[in-house]
Amino acid sequence: MKLSISVEETLERQQRFFSKLQDKQINCAVLFSSTDIFYLTRFHFIPTERPTAFFIDPQGKTHLFVPALEKDYAAELACVDEFHIYPEFPGLRHPMEFFKDILIDAGFEDKNVGFDFDGYGSPYGYRGPRLSEVINAEFISIYAWVEEMRFIKSSTEIELIKESCRWGNLAHRYLQKYSKEGLSEVEVSSKASHDATLAMVDALGSDYKPHGKTAFAGFRGQIGKLSAYPHVVTQNATMKRGDNLVTWGAADVWGYQSELERTMFVKEVSPEQEKYFNLMYEAQEIAFKNIKPGATTSSVDEEVQRFVDDSGIRRYVPHHTGHAIGLMMHEAPFFDLGDHTIMEPGMVFTVEPGIFVQGLGGFRHSDTVLVTEDGMEMLTYYPRDLNSLIC
Repeated sequence: MKLSISVEETLERQQRFFSKLQDKQINCAVLFSSTDIFYLTRFHFIPTERPTAFFIDPQGKTHLFVPALEKDYAAELACVDEFHIYPEFPGLRHPMEFFKDILIDAGFEDKNVGFDFDGYGSPYGYRGPRLSEVINAEFISIYAWVEEMRFIKSSTEIELIKESCRWGNLAHRYLQKYSKEGLSEVEVSSKASHDATLAMVDALGSDYKPHGKTAFAGFRGQIGKLSAYPHVVTQNATMKRGDNLVTWGAADVWGYQSELERTMFVKEVSPEQEKYFNLMYEAQEIAFKNIKPGATTSSVDEEVQRFVDDSGIRRYVPHHTGHAIGLMMHEAPFFDLGDHTIMEPGMVFTVEPGIFVQGLGGFRHSDTVLVTEDGMEMLTYYPRDLNSLIC
């Protein structure tokens, strides 16, 4: 079992990225996205107010620019040719002044320079100049280039996502087991996540690195009538007989994620709840049948939205059918009417058409699926039928 991305695969990613730069006649590049830096270097970090950047110079050498407090940690993990450090932010001299000197020494001036963002950004209080204000160069946006590299997963990435599914399944199993009338969502989700995490760590051992969350399952506030709000947040609600429970279970494995959602019910189901549950179930089945290589992602949503309109439930369906998933919970491409990406083997998506009826509740399953040579493979495997989801 592989629990990480190898150095060899990381270096191959760097070479593909550099080759793409060369094909577009871009001499060098700077990336500030923490997700893309992790993908290209194996260096996983918390993007605080201290600027961090990955860059490739005109000779194809790879570099990391990090604060001094990250130096040893980065050196232990990252696959790059050179490291560059600065003392602190904001410091007596701003980090971008250090970065300017480093880029000039690396030959960036008067070159075609690709960048994902025109400077570092962070909600932690960072302030600083744009990259285009620091050096003289012809700047070219390569925003989303690395995300597009991530569209098609390698065999190891798929293995990591499958491992994520396995432990998300266990966490959800505990969540359903512990969900009882009169208990709070915080109590139930905390216990389920705790027990699943202990089992996961015990089974996988010291080689397991989450680079994110360990095994967890919860409700995100979607209890009873509040489940009609797709992105409500935890309310510490108490479960009552007849409540809808829209759930979520997952686990990160080397940063790779999956998504498992189910609609459950406390003790009993009303005829109206059963009606919308069955409509949601059928919408998801339609999506599954339309996932295949060579088709567009929009075609999946088209078929689901046609069913929505034919069923007369348009006012209850506020979002598209799904999205890609990997190092981020939501990635492009999307099962959306406006996204015409061609599906290819190795792409991984969530399939999650939802129905949200105010005053009654929400109805959404989400499953993680893999596009294969002749269709799709379901990676999540928790029961989907109504009788299995009454707790």
